[in-house]
Parts: sequence; structure tokens; C-alpha cells
Amino acid sequence: MRENAVSRALQFAAAFGIVLGITIFYRKVLPVNATTVALTFLLAILAVSTVWGIAVSVFMSIVAMLAFNYYFLPPIGTLTIADPQNWVALFAFLVVSVLASQLSNRARKQSQDLSARRREVERLYSFSRGLLESGNVIQLLNRIPAQIVDTFEVGAAALLLADKQKIYRSGPVMPLLDLESLKAIVAREEPVIDVANSICFVPVRMGVRPIGSLGISGTILSRQTLEAMGTLIAVAMERARAVEQLGQTEAAREGERLRTALLDSVTHALRTPLTSIKASVTNLLSNPALSGEQRCELLTIINEESDRLNRLVGEAAEMAQLDAGEVVLKLEPRPLSDVISAALTQTKGVLGNRRVDLRVPAELPRVRVDLARAREALVHLLENANQYSPVDEPITITAEQNGDFVITSVADRGAGIDDPEQNLIFEKFYRGRDQRYRVEGTGMGLPIAKAIVEAHGGTISLTSQRGHGSVFSFTLPIDRSPAAVGI
Repeated sequence: MRENAVSRALQFAAAFGIVLGITIFYRKVLPVNATTVALTFLLAILAVSTVWGIAVSVFMSIVAMLAFNYYFLPPIGTLTIADPQNWVALFAFLVVSVLASQLSNRARKQSQDLSARRREVERLYSFSRGLLESGNVIQLLNRIPAQIVDTFEVGAAALLLADKQKIYRSGPVMPLLDLESLKAIVAREEPVIDVANSICFVPVRMGVRPIGSLGISGTILSRQTLEAMGTLIAVAMERARAVEQLGQTEAAREGERLRTALLDSVTHALRTPLTSIKASVTNLLSNPALSGEQRCELLTIINEESDRLNRLVGEAAEMAQLDAGEVVLKLEPRPLSDVISAALTQTKGVLGNRRVDLRVPAELPRVRVDLARAREALVHLLENANQYSPVDEPITITAEQNGDFVITSVADRGAGIDDPEQNLIFEKFYRGRDQRYRVEGTGMGLPIAKAIVEAHGGTISLTSQRGHGSVFSFTLPIDRSPAAVGI
């Protein structure tokens, strides 16, 4: 308060000094007529009113009137006015100066109010943007008070949820922002502004129903801003709840889709080996007179179909491990030809007499891979190409370097995949609509290949045209160690 009083006294003194300076200038330096002096005083009073307000400008108007009368209106040197017209001029000068000061002061206050409103609107916009960044209700509630403190530069903020009777705070704990005060605002349903204690309260409403209250200390905000904040908080909370519910609904729907796909996959993939095993066992039990050769054949069928079942279960377990990130890769620099050779060796029995065309340049750099896992990914692509291609059509394997990766492609000449299905082909348990009942499989081969490639830091993609076959391509990172050499 002492600093404000000193500052105010200096402003009055400066106004007096301005009048004194104008008077000395026109008396000693540049003599002019009374009209010029009066206009100069008016301009100075307007300037002072714009900067220091109405009180200083009114004081300056009175001082200027006295100086104008004493030094510039005859008889000069006295406060007496001989000509009645000069009384009119002096009175007009005083009235005009005071009115001009009031108008200037009003314009200044309106400009300050507009600037304050603009700042509040900008802060509300920034506040609303911050609210939209949180999709979780708990995260949003913990973030709101801190965001209010940062955005509106207040001392502390407290948010009460009426249904939980819990307060979320930011800044120092203020005694006036206690639970009872916030509950009273919920019951009152009206904003409260306590200028003396620099505290504001506003109810948080969802429509006409109060769901909580907000308390702010350290800065007085306008009623309009407080109500806008309450509305924004309620809308953000409702949006976060809606997003959570949508996510839960979508998760439940996705889970149901996966369960349906899994049942469909199990039904079609496991039925054939189980049927073969059941038929063979039934034949063995019901025909004790079977020859040794016949028994051996049935036992071979049981053995092979059991292997198929074991492989299906293994793929499911492997898919779960890959999804959980529990598979640790043993990366080492390897020529791509090692991966291709290992995959072709493993699929030799599956491919049979099908021709495989290799177009792999000898100068390709080494890739950094887990040989067993990379081979497995390529095996799944080769088996997929074999299943969906005519038996007399070849499979083509190509490779080329592209930046820091080696791209390997497996091309077949099957029926191809429709555009809508290309985005789904790497989903777990998904199989093409036209092939799911014609070709055996579980729909796990391509997702496993995708997971393995991505675990290496690469990507996998599909290019297909209906009636012209499909090309599956995947990338593996080049080994950049000093010892890396080309093949």
C-alpha cells in the first residue's frame, strides 16, 4: 500500500510538472496566443488521462485552468478575468478537459477489459485443448487442477466430485478450499466470488445437474470465465467416460470376434485330424483280423495326424508368446541365403515337386537375424503360397537391398486376394472368405510371420491382384557391424 501511495503521489507531481513545463515554454521560449496554449493543455491532459487515469487528469485540468488564467488571460499575473468572454473560454476549457479525461479514461478501461477478456478466451481455448488430450477419466481428473493452475496462473485449484466426495488438488492446500466449502457450492448451484480472500467457486454442471464443484484461490476470474470452466470440465468428463465405454465396448466386440474366429478355426482345422485319428482307432479296435501292413498304415495315419494336432497347438502357444513379447531373439549376422536354404529344407516335404524359382543376388549384405525365427517366418509364407496356388505353378523367391534393409518377397500365382481382405489377412485366425472351407488351416501362419518380422525391426506387406496371384514381402535389417561382409 505504501508503494502504491508513493507511486500515486509521483503521478500527481508529474502532472503538475507537465503543466509547469508547458507554461514556462510558452512564456519564456515561444510566445503564442491563448488558443494554442489551451489546446496544448488539452492534449497533455488527454495523454495523462490515458496513462494515469481520471483522478490525475482532473487534478491536472484544475492546475492547467489556474495556470491558463494566471499566465495567459488578461489581466496577466492575476486570477481576475476582465473580459466576460474569457470566463466563458475558461469554463469551456475546464469542462472540455474534464470530459475529455473521462472519455479517455473510459476508453482505456474498455480497452483493458477487452484485453482481459481476450486473454481469458485464449486461456479457455488452451484449457479446452488440454482437456481433450485425456481419454481416461481418472487421468483427466488428476490433470484438471494442475492445468487450471498453469493456464490461468492461479495459486491453487481444487475439484470436487459429488458422487465420490473426493477432492483433486493442485498447488498448496488452502483452508478455504476444503470439502465443506466445495460441497456447499454443489448445493448452492451458483458461482461465488470472494474478492477479499481472492477465492472463486463455481459448480460443475452436466446440463442442469451439478456433478461437482471447482474452487480457485490466488486470482479473481470473471463469472463468465468461471461458468465456462465448469461447463468445459463437465463436458470433458462426460467425453472421457464415453471414450472409456466405447473402448470397453470395442474390446468386448473384438474379443467376441476373436472367439468366433477361434471356434471357426478350431472347428475346421482340428476336425480333419481328429476324424482321421478316430476312424483309424475305430478300425483297429473293430477289426482284430487286420493284417500287419494294414495296421501299420492306420498307425502311420494316427501318428501323422497327431503331429498335425501338436503343430496346431504349438502355433497357438507361439502366437500367444509373440503377442506377449516373451520371445527373446538371438540375433547374429547371417547371409540371407542361410535363411532361404533352411526354409526350403523344412518345407521340402510340403512343397513336393513344386518348382521354386530363386532370384537372390549373390552380393547382398548380411542381415542381422535370429536364424530359427526368420526361417519360421519364411516357412509360413512358403506354405501359404503352396496352399493357395495351383500345383503346377511355381513359387518365386526374390530379394534386393533397399537402404538399411533387405527385402525378401514370396510370389505365387494363385487366385489373389480382394482389396477389402488385404487389410485383414494378417489378423489372427482370419482366412479368406472364398478359401476358408476349401483349404485347411488355422489363420495363424501369417500373423506369426508378421510378429516375427516386426520383432526383428522389419515390416511385412502384401501386394495382390485378383486372378494374378499374391506377393508377400518382408524386410530384415542389414548388419552394420564392422565385421559385416557381403555374401
